[in-house]
Amino acid sequence: MPFQQHNGLRYYQFDIFSKNIVNAVFTRHGGVSPEPWSSFNLSISVGDDPARVAENRVHAFETLRRDPASIHDVWLVHGTDVVYAETPRPLDQPAQKADILFTDNPQVSLFMRFADCVPLLFHDPKKQVIGIAHAGWMGTVKGVAEVSIQAMQMRYGSNPADIVAGIGPSISADHYEVGQEVAAQFREKYGKDSERVLQVREDRIYLDLWTANAMQLQSMGVEQIQVSGLCTACHLEDWFSHRAEKGRTGRFGALLALA
Repeated sequence: MPFQQHNGLRYYQFDIFSKNIVNAVFTRHGGVSPEPWSSFNLSISVGDDPARVAENRVHAFETLRRDPASIHDVWLVHGTDVVYAETPRPLDQPAQKADILFTDNPQVSLFMRFADCVPLLFHDPKKQVIGIAHAGWMGTVKGVAEVSIQAMQMRYGSNPADIVAGIGPSISADHYEVGQEVAAQFREKYGKDSERVLQVREDRIYLDLWTANAMQLQSMGVEQIQVSGLCTACHLEDWFSHRAEKGRTGRFGALLALA
């Protein structure tokens, strides 16, 4: 699997992206946070000391040879709002609330945090645009992958056939049981294809977010898709999992930049 180890950090890299793209999904190893955030927690919203989180974040950026001040991140709200990051986000200003983030500026490093929800990473090599989206079940049923591709088309003139997409480490169907209310929303969203995203086993319903998001991308004309196939709940040695750790855990980070 495409894991890298550098500067004390272990991270996953998609090999579908071209070499001039900096991409990493950081595991939980190599940081300074104590339990239950041990050790490379990258979120201040889970109870960890902000100073430790900042130290972890700076370590992540410097390991990938990115200026920590180049960060542009957002406050995730499980929606489909889009932020176009023309410049880095001043760290003394609050992050905007959104779940989709794009830039065409090589001086900007896009950054998002996860702990079961799906990281969606995008690159259009023709238009030199990159993006990250956050797709939990709510964002997925609202069409976050579809909205992301539409945003690339409208803002940057992207052709979906040129777009390269990565579906990152996140909870797999084997560990993602959902109730009837959630299942009903996916049946309405996917219609006759809902059997591909909802698995019924022994009267329990399991949701396949990887397939659900891949189907949305394919429906928009995206052909180049890499699924990491890494389950956060299965591999707690590497990933934070909100569900498997019953909410007492950290958040891992995904970084994407134009080199």
